[in-house]
Amino acid sequence: MKYIPYGRQTIDQNDIDAVTEVLKSDWVTQGPSIQRFETALCDYSGAKYAVAVSSGTAALHCSMYALGIGAGDEIITSPITFAASGNCVLYLGGTVRFVDIKPDTYCIDYRKLEEAITPRTKAIIAVDFTGQPCDMDEINAIAQKHKLAVVDDAAHSLGATYKDNPVGALAAMTIFSFHPVKHITTGEGGMIVTNNKMFAEKMRTFRTHGIINNDDRLILKEQAADNENLELSDKNPDTRSPWYYEMQDLGYNYRISDIQCALGLNQLKKLDSFITRRLEIVQRYNEAFEKSPYLVTPHQESDRSSAWHLYVLRLRLDKMKKSRREVFEELRALNIGVHVHYIPLHLQPYYRTTFGYKRGDFPEAESFYDSALTIPLFPTMTNDDCERVINSVTKVIR
Repeated sequence: MKYIPYGRQTIDQNDIDAVTEVLKSDWVTQGPSIQRFETALCDYSGAKYAVAVSSGTAALHCSMYALGIGAGDEIITSPITFAASGNCVLYLGGTVRFVDIKPDTYCIDYRKLEEAITPRTKAIIAVDFTGQPCDMDEINAIAQKHKLAVVDDAAHSLGATYKDNPVGALAAMTIFSFHPVKHITTGEGGMIVTNNKMFAEKMRTFRTHGIINNDDRLILKEQAADNENLELSDKNPDTRSPWYYEMQDLGYNYRISDIQCALGLNQLKKLDSFITRRLEIVQRYNEAFEKSPYLVTPHQESDRSSAWHLYVLRLRLDKMKKSRREVFEELRALNIGVHVHYIPLHLQPYYRTTFGYKRGDFPEAESFYDSALTIPLFPTMTNDDCERVINSVTKVIR
């Protein structure tokens, strides 16, 4: 009996051909495919600028750098997220503050945001958990009131919409992930989209060691001027030299390759069909599980469409004789690749030790985690695969 994972990439011959074409070209990295991918995602998301990087984590880190986050600054985010949503702040010396989730959508609860804002708060990272956009109107209104930036962590929500607006046009910056279990993949990779030119330029410099050269749009500092006072100064470079470059800040090597971007560009053409298939599977799951006395199916707000990265059931453990661990292990024994997303970030040992977080700090997030179970969802699942998952879950929870 084949193993059905909770998620996986969808690669076809067109993807392979696109990558092969780049491998046969003169550019396998830092070439034209990167800008083509960035332009295509701008067109899809409605943003003016895009910066492709090596991972979703790198994208988050770049966004925090563009905001100028540093020591003493605080960023607010959700505890139900992957570690990168908080770690990106810590990399720059900032501090993470959490706000509990809504009990229905499992996204950050905007009604609790203001009580977490302090004079040190600089931004809010809104996490579109499972693919459903957060309450962006309310979050943006609070941010504007307190002069905060909003970054949309849309690692789960590429292709989703909020009040008929595409994810990518809802925040100061929006980050995407192209990990293999996401909606489209570049193997590993990420991107930031924004309408702010300055943010885009800062992030392009940050992804390349903090270095700019004469091909960049930024105005170069006259850091080569001291060469005029050196012996043989006429043979030393100035800022007009074609080879001249400057390291203006401490950046990272967060570059993505043309090989990856060729794959991503071809995948982007199929994104809408991928999401359509995900929705078909979701509808099958909803019909099968929504009347079960042992399960809670995902809630979706009527004014937005989810990209359905994950399908998360909640177990009504008070009505069951089994624990979540027993359900998990029995489904794994049937080769159903269930998972749990996520252990609340504030309960991770590093966050407990460093910031003093503990059980009880965010009750909704902890209650969600204690009963959550992610079941398989990806475009190449067959109808037979879906039925097997449904039958296995039904059998085990009984």
